Amino acid sequence: MRMAIHTRTLKGLILPGIIIAIWVSGAGLSIWNNYIIPSPADVIGAGYKLLLSGALIKHVLTSLYRVFAGFFAAFLLAFPLGILLGMNARYREYFQGILEFVRHVPPLAALPMLILWFGIGEWPKLLIVVLATFFPIFLNTLHGVASCDVKLIEVGKSFGLKGRETFRRIVLPAALPSVLVGMRLGLGYSWRALVGAELIAASSGIGYMILDAEQLARPDIVVLGILTIGILGTVIDWLFFRLTKRFIPWNGDEDASYGRG
Repeated sequence: MRMAIHTRTLKGLILPGIIIAIWVSGAGLSIWNNYIIPSPADVIGAGYKLLLSGALIKHVLTSLYRVFAGFFAAFLLAFPLGILLGMNARYREYFQGILEFVRHVPPLAALPMLILWFGIGEWPKLLIVVLATFFPIFLNTLHGVASCDVKLIEVGKSFGLKGRETFRRIVLPAALPSVLVGMRLGLGYSWRALVGAELIAASSGIGYMILDAEQLARPDIVVLGILTIGILGTVIDWLFFRLTKRFIPWNGDEDASYGRG
């Protein structure tokens, strides 16, 4: 099993390795203009200077705070609602229309109104993350609860389980893998939405750093920002997967489907 995982990891590194080799070679041979595609040395140098000045750490920490604050707020809204509608099918009709409407509205489309209502402080950016993260968690929770095997519930009833005990011992463990898939999706969506919001209305954060670098004609910092987002997102997703795999071993394989989004 470990050998299969290592083999899969190595295969996943082949394409990134090829891309990096082309990037290094192209920059070294001056195949393209460094202003269009800055060299790896320029990007590393910009990152080193920003690390020394503390600016990169400041932007990263600001974005991480917004991502996790918005993510947990969305979870506190989406998880209970998904359970409620998953356990009570007759209530879904009352919520279906408004939830379907909101689901199809891109979160960034609401940003101008959020700025009008709350100003350009933290609230609009946090609410954008909540809107982007809510539906992956909600839909996967709803799907996991609603698709719980009825036979298992019947077995539980035959052993005298009722109400909360049935939910705690049967429904929740069965739904948990789907819930965790929704949480992983939500984390990814939160990064995308946040950086978009920071590109439009922010004075700090990775998105702001990228926009500021674009206005100052610093493509090396732009590439640095993009790489930082990708690396942070990958690390957070990997840590989330390892934690859930450790504490919830029945969650399934890493290659499991990402479910509903």
